[in-house]
Amino acid sequence: MNFVLDTNILLGYLQGKTFVKEAFEALNLLNSEDPLIISAVSAGELLSLAKQRAWSDTKYLQLNNFIEQFLIIPVESKNLLERYAEIDAYSQGKLLDKPLPQGISARNMGKNDLWIAATASLIDGILLTTDKDFLHLHKIYFELKIVEVYT
Repeated sequence: MNFVLDTNILLGYLQGKTFVKEAFEALNLLNSEDPLIISAVSAGELLSLAKQRAWSDTKYLQLNNFIEQFLIIPVESKNLLERYAEIDAYSQGKLLDKPLPQGISARNMGKNDLWIAATASLIDGILLTTDKDFLHLHKIYFELKIVEVYT
């Protein structure tokens, strides 16, 4: 199974959140032979957060080492660009050959979420997230595994 980790999962892992550790254990992610995958966008979001919070050079280097543990899918692939466009049009209810199901309303997704969704879709992965904004894409573009947040 190819898991694509959303930025919120990566951040929760870095913060030592119990709900993320339990999800990793339940899904056997740390012992899997399959690489854990992230979008280049998630790497960028984490690095931006570190800069915004003025992390020390040492902590920033540790973050880079953490990011390098994952298989990072770049955004410049033509196939990924096409999938991004398709998911965006679908989410807005504008994809003529694939209308939104009855009862699902059109929505504007965040652009970074679109890149992450396109990544999961392109590699036929399972998106691991705490974000319910991806629900309308579940079983249409990829499998979705939502981790419940608790403190």
